Amino acid sequence: MSEKQNIEYKTNWNDDYLKWICGFANANGGTLYIGKDDHGNTVDVADYKKLMEDLPNKIRDILGVIAEVNLSQDKGRHFIEIIVPSYSVPISFRGRYYCRSGTTKQELIGNALNEFLLKKSGKTWDEVAEPRAVIADIDEKSIAKFLKASEKAGRLPADEDLSLTELLEKLRLFENGRLKRAAIVLFGKDPGKFYANTTVRIGRFGKTDDDLKFEESEEGNIIQCLQSVPDQLNRKFFTKPVEFEGLQRVEKGEYPVAALREMLLNALVHRDYMGSNIQIRMYDDRFCIWNEGLLPEGLKLEALKRQHPSRPRNPIIADVCFKGGYIDAWGRGILKMITACKQAGLPEPEIKEQDGGISVTLFKDRYAKERLLKMGLSDRQIEAVLYVKEKGKITNSQYQKICAVSKPTATRDIKELEEKKIFINKGTKGSSAVYQLQ
Repeated sequence: MSEKQNIEYKTNWNDDYLKWICGFANANGGTLYIGKDDHGNTVDVADYKKLMEDLPNKIRDILGVIAEVNLSQDKGRHFIEIIVPSYSVPISFRGRYYCRSGTTKQELIGNALNEFLLKKSGKTWDEVAEPRAVIADIDEKSIAKFLKASEKAGRLPADEDLSLTELLEKLRLFENGRLKRAAIVLFGKDPGKFYANTTVRIGRFGKTDDDLKFEESEEGNIIQCLQSVPDQLNRKFFTKPVEFEGLQRVEKGEYPVAALREMLLNALVHRDYMGSNIQIRMYDDRFCIWNEGLLPEGLKLEALKRQHPSRPRNPIIADVCFKGGYIDAWGRGILKMITACKQAGLPEPEIKEQDGGISVTLFKDRYAKERLLKMGLSDRQIEAVLYVKEKGKITNSQYQKICAVSKPTATRDIKELEEKKIFINKGTKGSSAVYQLQ
């Protein structure tokens, strides 16, 4: 049996392996075997009697963990099994914190440690009180804009008798006389005063990532950025202005509005606000948004492409945005992007975990050469697709001539392009068949 999330093998004991026990306790628990090689084969432990006396006390005294320590045999060879439970409180080893991730032990430092400690305390980042903030730090214009949107969405009935503090309390943004972090991010006059990396950076690139043509940045709270970022994109980045309120509109040659809006909302609502700035990259053929913060534990990228439970990183921020009518509470953001791109005749958005965050990319042209390469097409198939893209159609005989191949090869290539839903036969058969792009 090989090592996995909850199993680790060591041939001999070393006190440094207390870090592995600490990592199991801080994750989902696990078993550390002493006296087994990396493949799980028993190699024997010579000092097993002393270890059986020392290990239970050592684990308890240094880590504060009660582990089950068992001695076993395999074909006359001894090995020790240390079964570690998962702990609801954070466990440290000599002042440092470790956590099991996959088959590796990771030391938690910086923001990862902050998130871990918050999670173990049963809190999320956005619900922590911000001791430096006062009511005067709240932008009432942003509050008014939110209330207008909320009333339009019918999710938060207007109540003229509520004071600002009462409204913030109702939204769970104000408690015991103190504003929460979520209040600053959502409605603060200057969120950057409290959290350094709240800026949205936008760059226009050429064909490569090192070819930066120009850049802009937008600062402000979420409510402000939902307006200022689209305005900035329209002023300097899009070739045609996009009306972000008209979610059903699709500008030909541009990107579907619904997909753009969902991308921006997801980045603002679900980002790690103690991490890096949101980065928007515009290229000739694609539009990309990256925000720091990986998916919640147990949620995979493929799950985003189907109906899945909503598990927001910042639940209070997400709840307020729901009440404002900006998002829904059903985890459908990525599905909306995919549907919008499909309706616009564009490729499915590319979603990936990258550099400690989530990157979402829209492609303007399904038949760009870079996209065709990723689809696994041969050079001659790509040449044929680009020909049809320019000329509008192709026949088998034209394929043979352009790609310098025999008829059987052309027929096989074209069939593959049909199976990949790139070529479509427009009604004719045999040697006179005409193929166009789907």
